[in-house]
Amino acid sequence: MMTLAIHDQRLTKPGHQNAALRDYDSVRRAIAFISENWRAQPTIEAMADAAGVTPDELHHLFRRWASITPKAFMQALTLDHAKGLLRDSASVLDAALDSGLSGPGRLHDLFVTHEAMSPGEWKNGGAGLTLRYGFHASPFGTAIVIATDRGLSGLAFADPGEEKAALADMTRRWRNATYVEDHEGTAPLAQRIFDTKLWRPDQPLRVVMIGTDFEVRVWETLLKIPMGRAVSYSDIACNINSPKASRAVGAAVGKNPVSFVVPCHRALGKSGTLTGYHWGITRKQAMLGWEAGQLGMQ
Repeated sequence: MMTLAIHDQRLTKPGHQNAALRDYDSVRRAIAFISENWRAQPTIEAMADAAGVTPDELHHLFRRWASITPKAFMQALTLDHAKGLLRDSASVLDAALDSGLSGPGRLHDLFVTHEAMSPGEWKNGGAGLTLRYGFHASPFGTAIVIATDRGLSGLAFADPGEEKAALADMTRRWRNATYVEDHEGTAPLAQRIFDTKLWRPDQPLRVVMIGTDFEVRVWETLLKIPMGRAVSYSDIACNINSPKASRAVGAAVGKNPVSFVVPCHRALGKSGTLTGYHWGITRKQAMLGWEAGQLGMQ
């Protein structure tokens, strides 16, 4: 079940303290209301009324205290419940209705937005999902690029002679998907990834992150680490409001299916040491060194 951490926003002046306490109480009441009534899919107006503030005030308060919107929190609770039902063999229709949604279409939109696949594809381990892959040269050995029609969904690396094993490691992540080798189709993605001249903020690379809610939150945090910087697992845990989850964060980092693009190589041990890397410590060192070189040429 989803848990929501609220930031500690202590202020020293009495007036500020009173205001902070009022804000906290409003957010607390909103969380309680949403947690108890999410099946009814309440409107933002109903949430705000329960919290004793206006809808705009609640939106800004919730984002400031909990880092997400009230609607996103309700969607996370809905999605979490629907996943549990689908795991227990419920139909997509039953999962949608029991989650307070009007029908499978609403559940489909929710899954596509947050999981980049339909409820049926998620339930069946990617069954019905077609993933295209290709082997390409990269600065870090052979790159295995995996994509859906929605964007890049996998990037792995292999040393000479280990390409098949690396591909098998990736395909186990979506065990029932259909895999089609497509070197020409994935070549433009490989070029976008490794040619720094094509790195343009106004034309971002589309990345599809397929994983659990917690894993995706960790991977989204990794995307925010600037090139040339590194953070610890505990830093990431604090960033996603789970300060005691450093070990779980480490596991999620290790499961990152889009290596390099989602820069798990920038995650270090607590003392700044280079900890384990799924594609090898040497490759992790090479990536950090390559990035340092790129920054040096700017």
